[in-house]
Amino acid sequence: MALTEGGEGKTARTLIVGLGNPLLSDDAVGLRVAAALRERIPPDANVDILEDYRGGLRLMEHMMGYDRAVIIDALLIDAPPGSLHVLGVHDIPTQRSASAHDVNLPTALDFGRRAGAQLPADKDILLIGIAAADVETFDENMTPAVEAAVGEVVTAVLAHLGLLFAV
Repeated sequence: MALTEGGEGKTARTLIVGLGNPLLSDDAVGLRVAAALRERIPPDANVDILEDYRGGLRLMEHMMGYDRAVIIDALLIDAPPGSLHVLGVHDIPTQRSASAHDVNLPTALDFGRRAGAQLPADKDILLIGIAAADVETFDENMTPAVEAAVGEVVTAVLAHLGLLFAV
């Protein structure tokens, strides 16, 4: 899906969020992809990029005012490390939250919409998950398979945004 038109003929406002912890090996993959995208996406593309370590309500708050969102995160799933998984909002596997006071993303989005927040439609929110091998070891280095996937994820996001030509 390429960039779509927002209201009044404007290019859709897009938010890219790289999630993770830079000190827990493969959990940093979302942060690394976000940093690489920041170098590749032109400043006039109407795309904002940020890094964070929390999902749920905080992630929903970040998405307020945007037409589309791309979320990049490590996934703890039974799949080869470094493999990419493109998911919709309701396909997100349930994972442990860092806080007992937070909720999953679909619940947070529902809450925000009920409160009147302008949020992207579910169909305009994409999660790109990278199967992680290790998210528990304190290490600033990712495992080789996950490190090797960073470039592939960057390419996938650029293609999704219709910006693959941007070098």
